[in-house]
Amino acid sequence: MPQDEKPSGSRRSLFADPIPWLVLAIALGLDQLTKALVVENLLRGESWPDDGFFRITHAWNTGTAFSLFQDQSSLLTFVSFGAVIALYFVYRSVESPTIWVRIAFGLLLGGAFGNLIDRLRLGHVTDFVDVGPWPIFNIADSSILVGIFVLFLFFWTNQEQSKDGKQKKESDSPTGSGGQQETG
Repeated sequence: MPQDEKPSGSRRSLFADPIPWLVLAIALGLDQLTKALVVENLLRGESWPDDGFFRITHAWNTGTAFSLFQDQSSLLTFVSFGAVIALYFVYRSVESPTIWVRIAFGLLLGGAFGNLIDRLRLGHVTDFVDVGPWPIFNIADSSILVGIFVLFLFFWTNQEQSKDGKQKKESDSPTGSGGQQETG
């Protein structure tokens, strides 16, 4: 086997895999760029357009995504660091992650770092996407939500495939019980 090929079923190192890093850089870059544009062009509380279902509204968030747990910035900063460390270990536990899992981890890390940078630098997160009745959010929040959704789908479908594989193996045997036949 050539040195650059990994055996099937191997774990991929997050540090050696360019996909999560590329997605992280894109998500983080878009998040920080859009927040800077909002801060530069809108006063806090100002919206563009003034009314409508979809607006850009400059808001500060001292809570989590979608404005939950307000005024908990210090605690949420530590939780964010913990989440990043946990993500690393979860990624390491996935055997042969698909492209979607690799993208999901990039989105999760990009979103976590995007909001963490705001918390450390400003003491709050800048939110601006204002859609109908939803709480105002940002690109980092969206990245985290999409990353969680993709991982959920991956683990759910993987679990279903595992169950199907076990059932198929049992039914493939002559007795339907894993290949052990009664003698007698």
